[in-house]
Amino acid sequence: MTEPVAAQSAQARTEAAPRKMQPIVPAQTVSGNALVIVIAIMTFLSCLTLGAVTLVRDTASMWQSQISREATIQIKPADGLDMEAALATVQQIVADFPGVKDARIVDREATARLLSPWLGEDVNLDELPVPRLVIVTIDETSPPDFAAIRAALAKDVSDARLDDHRTWIDRLVSMARTTVAIGIATLGLILAATVLTVVFATRGAMAGNGQIIEVLHFVGAESSFIATEFRRHFLLTGAKGAAAGGLAAVVVFIVFGWWSSRNMATPEADQAAALFGNFAIGAAGYIGVALIVGLIAVLTAATSHITVVSYLHDIDMPGHGDV
Repeated sequence: MTEPVAAQSAQARTEAAPRKMQPIVPAQTVSGNALVIVIAIMTFLSCLTLGAVTLVRDTASMWQSQISREATIQIKPADGLDMEAALATVQQIVADFPGVKDARIVDREATARLLSPWLGEDVNLDELPVPRLVIVTIDETSPPDFAAIRAALAKDVSDARLDDHRTWIDRLVSMARTTVAIGIATLGLILAATVLTVVFATRGAMAGNGQIIEVLHFVGAESSFIATEFRRHFLLTGAKGAAAGGLAAVVVFIVFGWWSSRNMATPEADQAAALFGNFAIGAAGYIGVALIVGLIAVLTAATSHITVVSYLHDIDMPGHGDV
């Protein structure tokens, strides 16, 4: 008698044990895997856009800092002008102004080296009307009065012209701001495309499980419960895709930085470094990548939640399902 009683007790415990609830949204589907790939691509493009914006902003700031630290005085050759004496006079005049750290004459050898890429190594400055330069180092915290310097130069050396690079700085700042604005707009478009993709994916998942969802809803399941199930599913999906895309973008940044440092001495790398720095986005860039990954994951979950709530609200509207 004990064996039948034990068997009945085991059967009773089995029947009384709570069954594991199956998720409303299937965990692994073809559409779900495709959505992970799409989100990964969107995240990758978003991170690349953010990295490019960071790179342009940092490079423009570097250019602006370098340009604002120096000014150039150019002396054009003229009949009867003693160039060496004029250079010495300009150097002495500028060096006495407050806000000027140093004034350095670009000698004949350095001038010839500057012209050698275009005129060759054996260029003779005496045979060419080549302007000579004086490089002025400026105190950035307390710049000099450029108008007073121009007035003093015009009085003593009429052929000298001061270039404080303000025109270049203004153009550089304008270009950087335009590029950053375009990058931000592109990032916004990518995020908008991601939201629309999640909306369509959510509606597709609900269409595939529409009867189950409607039955649950009409037997008393709250909208928040159903929406939470979808939000949890799409949060996990978005996190997977965003993490993969963000990791791929970080690998790209690391590879470019490694290539830049490895080929630092080559002419190609020198030109690239002059335009874009060393391809390093810095700590702020990597923090931005992490924020993009988190934002896309949260955005995916929030979009699915809003879509589900809107769908259930339409079910409750009078006339739903009428032909």
